[in-house]
Amino acid sequence: MDYKQLVRNCLKGNAGAQKELYDHFASSMFGICYRYTKSVADAEDVLQEGFIKIFSNLNRYRQEGELGAWMRRIMVNTALTYLKQNKNYNSELSYDDISLHPVSSENPVITLQAKELADIIRQLPTGCQTIFNLHAIEGYTHVEIGEMLGIHEGTSRSQYARARSIMVTWIEKRGQNIKQKRYAGK
Repeated sequence: MDYKQLVRNCLKGNAGAQKELYDHFASSMFGICYRYTKSVADAEDVLQEGFIKIFSNLNRYRQEGELGAWMRRIMVNTALTYLKQNKNYNSELSYDDISLHPVSSENPVITLQAKELADIIRQLPTGCQTIFNLHAIEGYTHVEIGEMLGIHEGTSRSQYARARSIMVTWIEKRGQNIKQKRYAGK
């Protein structure tokens, strides 16, 4: 697919090109939106708002980097704005600067499917979920996360550590439950 031509056609107001751009990227962008929200309906709202921003700002895309990466950044920022503005998330979106126990160095020998891992991440408190997604999945540094969310770098680090600790506990517990079921079945 020639993204440069597709963008040019979108900028000319070509509805077919806009639909093609949407159809090509919607599923991957939805995945990003869903990682930051707690429901499909909320993810769809973020996706819609994100594409509105993409089409409104397409003239700012300089075609120097990958189009998908540019769109991804818009979707992440749209999701963060949604979390801050939505009262259902806003009350849960706290970034307590607390000291945490270190994450277990033991690696549980459990195979997780991507969907199972995504479901575990989605169960994290919203603040932890957001920072985990930004750091572990999107690749932002804690300094960048701090700037994006208006928090201290140390707070981002502690929330990330908290998210990892919670996830390790849940995964270890899941592994124990699987072992118990296997043992009971023999």
